[in-house]
Amino acid sequence: MSGILKAWLVGARPHTLSAAVVPVLVGTALAHGRPGFEWGVFALTLLASLLVQVGANFTDEFSDHGAGASAHKYLAPHKVIARGLLTERQVKLGALAAFGAATAIGAALVARAGWPLLWLCLASLAVAYFYSGGPAPLGNYALGEPLVFVTMGPVMVMGAVYAQVSAWRLDALFYSLPVAALVTAILVANNLRDGEEDRRNGRRTVVTLFGRRAMRTVYVALLAASYAVPGAAVLGGRASPWVLLPWLTLPLALRVTGWIFGAQDRDALHRALRGTSALHLTFGILLAAGLAAQGPA
Repeated sequence: MSGILKAWLVGARPHTLSAAVVPVLVGTALAHGRPGFEWGVFALTLLASLLVQVGANFTDEFSDHGAGASAHKYLAPHKVIARGLLTERQVKLGALAAFGAATAIGAALVARAGWPLLWLCLASLAVAYFYSGGPAPLGNYALGEPLVFVTMGPVMVMGAVYAQVSAWRLDALFYSLPVAALVTAILVANNLRDGEEDRRNGRRTVVTLFGRRAMRTVYVALLAASYAVPGAAVLGGRASPWVLLPWLTLPLALRVTGWIFGAQDRDALHRALRGTSALHLTFGILLAAGLAAQGPA
């Protein structure tokens, strides 16, 4: 791989892309087998979701680099501008290209499914940019967790279903909750890792506002809620035991929870962050597989 291509790949932050994949997989599993389902629509929805996430990552890159305190921050491996791998202009153009391509695909999906899908697409694009971009990034005001919960849970899962069947479904809202909880847990782990740095640089996150102890408790609550959703569906007779497949990830959940509570330094918390991301991806794949196996309700 050439140096420039590798730089773009690093800047795209592949380790974050599972957050864009999981909600589309779960939404697609809920729509599979229903009238109007098309694999081509799944491919376009997945590609658009990935492009929005890449655009958000590039936006975070140039916004963070331009922040006044950036010189005092930890130089992460994916910081392509600070490391001289790409220029700020290149990264801005990359963000524009990613968002532009996602918008074009979104327009095609809206034309197929109907105008209601437009509002979900616009919400996703707005949050992706304004989370770290613009004059007052929303992520700097302790809004990251609620925005991520809503956008990368209900909005994306319900959007993936609507793109296929042109209808709102309550089961999509219900099964989006564990997706939302686990992707929010990733952000909580990230903010726990960066808590001291954020505090020094005046960035307000839930960790700097409420402290590590409180957010570790929130982390456990998010994980517990994720496993409770499929359990409640089966106990309530609304789903088959296939939906319990994500419970196979419980050993990993216990392991990363131990890391969250036992970590004393940045490296240990980074391991917990990566573990939470792996949990989100594995749980999501198994949930999608279980929903597909049980078939349309």
